[in-house]
Amino acid sequence: MSSDTPPDAEPNELHPRARRVRDHAADRGVTIKVTEYPDEGARTAEEAAASVGCEVDQIVKSMIFAAGDDRELVLALTAGSNKVGGSALAGLAGVDACHRATVEEVREATGYAIGGVPPFGHNRQLRTWIDPHLLTFDQVWAAAGTPRHVFGISPDDLVALTGAEPADFTE
Repeated sequence: MSSDTPPDAEPNELHPRARRVRDHAADRGVTIKVTEYPDEGARTAEEAAASVGCEVDQIVKSMIFAAGDDRELVLALTAGSNKVGGSALAGLAGVDACHRATVEEVREATGYAIGGVPPFGHNRQLRTWIDPHLLTFDQVWAAAGTPRHVFGISPDDLVALTGAEPADFTE
């Protein structure tokens, strides 16, 4: 069951990182409405889905991986209940192996801390793949720069903003 109504209206004064995400989308012709969770935010896809009122698979997990010996950082956008298969992602990236990026690598490449990494608006462009399951929904929800901020977006707009290529990389 999908919800098109966020739990709360966009705060008058957004956190600077959430504003950066919103403005990045707006600069590219996509309007998103950022919602702030109460309390400490959501730590899991299940908590995020419960807070937003959507299915767990409508939650976009933005997972950063280091590909190959050169540790090229790549982005895998996956549905909330799915896990990224390192071997499958490595095949897409054309390397022998992919491993989770370090906290420092994620922050340097994206400008955001783990737990609040949005799917776009990063410090640099990352090669990006999207879980085809996310494309089956009318709306999906992603982090907006902090663990307390989220936004809803159509999968088509998400693909347009990220340059993501649909690919099967989940286990």
